[in-house]
Amino acid sequence: MSETAQRAALAPEVSPPQKKDRGFLGRAGVVGGVLVVAIVVALLQSGSGLVVWQSVVTGLLTGGLYGLIAMGLTLIFGVLDIVNFAHGALLAVAMFISFGMVQATGMHPYLSLVIAIPVLFLIGAAVHRGLLSGTGGSSLENQLLITLGLSLLLENGLLMLFGAEPKTIALPSDFQFPLLGAVVAGSRLYAFLGAILLGALLYWLLRRTRLGSAIRAVAAHGPGAELVGINVRRIHTLTFAIGTACAGAAAALAGPLVTVTPTLGEQFNITAFVVVVLGGMGNVVGALVGGLLIGLVEQLTTIYLGGQSSLLGVFVVFILVLFLRPQGLFGRRSA
Repeated sequence: MSETAQRAALAPEVSPPQKKDRGFLGRAGVVGGVLVVAIVVALLQSGSGLVVWQSVVTGLLTGGLYGLIAMGLTLIFGVLDIVNFAHGALLAVAMFISFGMVQATGMHPYLSLVIAIPVLFLIGAAVHRGLLSGTGGSSLENQLLITLGLSLLLENGLLMLFGAEPKTIALPSDFQFPLLGAVVAGSRLYAFLGAILLGALLYWLLRRTRLGSAIRAVAAHGPGAELVGINVRRIHTLTFAIGTACAGAAAALAGPLVTVTPTLGEQFNITAFVVVVLGGMGNVVGALVGGLLIGLVEQLTTIYLGGQSSLLGVFVVFILVLFLRPQGLFGRRSA
């Protein structure tokens, strides 16, 4: 056998870019087709195009927030391989921080972003350095138990401090405006735009900065990154802190839209995990797109089954993804 033939035989098999593109476009076409069918069925169910369009707009705006929450969760998993069950509880902590700042100082709710983000960043760094980076948090089982226990501790701590009575964060001078027949609240639009902006900022951080290059290197191969001088433990702590800060940002943006309770994070946690699986574990862009899709599914389900069963459609999507494409829409198949 010639030298050229030997090299060809030993070279790894690489799929042509056109084939990868066709695969992605095929998946996007299937998802788009399913959404069109779901919207048509919702139209037939409700008999009102205005109701369906309102649900679509609301779903997309809500999905932006879901995407931001899931981006932090999937970033932590992609770099540290930690399934963080405390993510929702940390989001609830940030909501109460926002609520407390608004009540104490009368500041605009969205200005609490400048407090919630750094505070949650520091909390995330402390949680990782104190609970997860040592020998006690080295195994998968210990990580799951630690984050689950932390979630219960935070929720019960909030119950002791603030009580179980629901609280609201009022947005001054909120407004509504028509959008092609739908009615959009200014608070929901602000939250969506803020989530997209922060998501783009996170993407820029990961792709265009030295810190982002280090994070991606550690995610790709930790021992190799350490060999070229990257402090892997420091990157792990910073990644966990950034992911937690995403939850803090989403909490400040979503505060005026929800009723704030100590257990509110549970529902967001469930939805965020579904979004992460749908977009592909560890894929930040997939988390944002998955959030938009889950927001649509949630709102369309309310047309089919009523407002009390919005999570049912989310769970159906979750089960279908696990059976049909467990690596997610943007994930890669394991070798």
